[in-house]
Amino acid sequence: MADALVIVESPAKAKTIGKYLGKKYIVKASMGHVRDLPKSQLGIDIENEFNPKYITIRGKGDVLKELRKARKKVKHVYLAADPDREGEAIAWHLAYSLELDPEAECRVVFNEITKQAVRDAFKQPRSINMDLVNAQQARRLLDRLVGYGISPILWKKVKKGLSAGRVQSVAVKLIIDREHEIRNFEPDEYWHVNATLKSGDEEFDAKFYGYEKKKELKSKEEVDQLLDAIKGKRFIVQEVKKSERRRNPAPPFITSSLQQEAARRLNFRAGKTMALAQQLYEGIPLGKEGTVGLITYMRTDSTRISDTARDEVRQYIFDTYGEAFIPAQPRVHQKKAGAQDAHEAIRVTSVARDPQSMKPYLKRDQLRLYKLIWERFVASQMSPAVMDAISADIKVGTAIFRANGSKVKFPGFMKVYVEGEKSGKKEKDTFLPALEKSQVLKKKEIEPTQHFTQPPPRYSEARLVKTLEELGIGRPSTYAPTLETIQRRGYIKMEDRRFVPSELGEVVIELMEEFFPEILNAEFTATWEEHLDHISEGMGDWVQLLDQFYDQFEKRLTHAEEEMRHVVIEDEVSDVECEKCGSMMVYKFGRYGKFLACPSFPDCRNTKAIVKSTGVTCPDCHKGEIVERKSKKNRTFYGCDQYPECEFLSWDKPVPRPCPKCGKLLVEKRTKKQTTIRCIACDYEERVEE
Repeated sequence: MADALVIVESPAKAKTIGKYLGKKYIVKASMGHVRDLPKSQLGIDIENEFNPKYITIRGKGDVLKELRKARKKVKHVYLAADPDREGEAIAWHLAYSLELDPEAECRVVFNEITKQAVRDAFKQPRSINMDLVNAQQARRLLDRLVGYGISPILWKKVKKGLSAGRVQSVAVKLIIDREHEIRNFEPDEYWHVNATLKSGDEEFDAKFYGYEKKKELKSKEEVDQLLDAIKGKRFIVQEVKKSERRRNPAPPFITSSLQQEAARRLNFRAGKTMALAQQLYEGIPLGKEGTVGLITYMRTDSTRISDTARDEVRQYIFDTYGEAFIPAQPRVHQKKAGAQDAHEAIRVTSVARDPQSMKPYLKRDQLRLYKLIWERFVASQMSPAVMDAISADIKVGTAIFRANGSKVKFPGFMKVYVEGEKSGKKEKDTFLPALEKSQVLKKKEIEPTQHFTQPPPRYSEARLVKTLEELGIGRPSTYAPTLETIQRRGYIKMEDRRFVPSELGEVVIELMEEFFPEILNAEFTATWEEHLDHISEGMGDWVQLLDQFYDQFEKRLTHAEEEMRHVVIEDEVSDVECEKCGSMMVYKFGRYGKFLACPSFPDCRNTKAIVKSTGVTCPDCHKGEIVERKSKKNRTFYGCDQYPECEFLSWDKPVPRPCPKCGKLLVEKRTKKQTTIRCIACDYEERVEE
């Protein structure tokens, strides 16, 4: 008979932990939360100190039944949900559902799923931390009050199915404000003048700097004046400066920086990054070694690492790269202002498991993310890079041109990783020949180029996450779901990996700005995050906090209900005719993106996926045409338009010409390095010149 029941969130985590604990423990998964507020009503008794009405989540009855059955067979129950507020709340709800005493030592937490960490955690069980539970509960109730208060008004005044959220509304407003900046932007003209000079046989470039002081060239007239002034004059080296510059490594990843770097280097969406990180955290089968958690907990705002991990990585650096690559004192990265610092940074659980050794066990994208985390962690504890820098001021008449060069003197951490650079790319030396004061240089060419200032770029996922973090809005666990929600609601869309607001999004934010300005105020939202942090630290009363918010918010709701104007947003009409009733179908936004729907709903309920023709006949049925479609995860694929009668499917784009060797279908295969055209039936292949 087993001694204890251990409950975690996911089957993968249960499988990994079960192997570490042995036969005396039964390990089960709750599949996340088992209780929540009801969807059909507010579920909060506002008059009775905001008392929440929790119910068992639909579909979790069988899970709880199984857990209760397992509970009867053991002496102890341990709740081992993730080590954050959400995990603490899951443990609290489980304790209630299983009739456990929350003050008993039933809570177990660990930052990494390794044999030693798990076994150590079970030696130090504790009671459920009600401060963390209350902070999570306050956030949940606050978001429910905002969402269930404003959303019905938007349904009445604008369109059914709309919603408003505390963090998501601020995110949409940021995107819209940026769009307004772009629309109102007026470009300014400026010029660069580049001189290609020679010192002996060696060529290098120097740019116009100014006269006695730095001078910006704003027009062609100013450029012409400069060219006239230096015409026929000699280029003479006025001053040469040499210096040594040190560059320190970036800290190990926190949640936001991991999402940003994965977007820059791997083109991963925030949701994909977190899903892959969850897999690496919960455990991967490593052959004879068994299932092992490869990284620490991935929802964190701390750059701190444990003494054990620090000592291990320093020893690895010494053994692999040499003593010169280790700083004399262990590197401690500065704590971010406002960070909860509850967990370590995101790091690998063992630096000895380098990416190459993990290659046989990880899928392609898992390996790419693991490699990123491993390299960042190792580099974060390495010596600074040392650069030799040289700059030369070159005088021609009264004008000064400046040339800069740099060379890596000692690579330090750059031997492993450089923040923001694509994988495999290394910082290049910028050449500058040896120059001496008063040296006369030969002029080869002078080239003026016209430029115009550019508007600020639209937000990418990485940039928006960074901005939300800088403003103190949301927390590590909220970034990815927030971005998914505002896209699913149709408030924004992605174009060329950048966020663009929809008309619907602009209308909703305009109305909220008029009637609920504090919800869109970034400072207000950030202040609330601080209040929630205080509650989690035992320094605030969550009921009092909600009461303080709702007193003013209730007045806003009443005013909006009475005064908000009705807004009609017409659906965009397509050129596709409904084959059932003859109406011209309109574009709608759904859970999985844009689709076509009949405007005669509910009389006609016809809908269609939006497809794009490729002009290629299906190679299976020879009747249908291959069309471009979108999967539920918004991935492009190609299928026969006769589906479900014909089930042809390809992830590669068909080419509208047959294979010259066998006459079968050709498809386009794309990688970052090259594009090739291959036959699906024979070995024919051709490379496409970019």
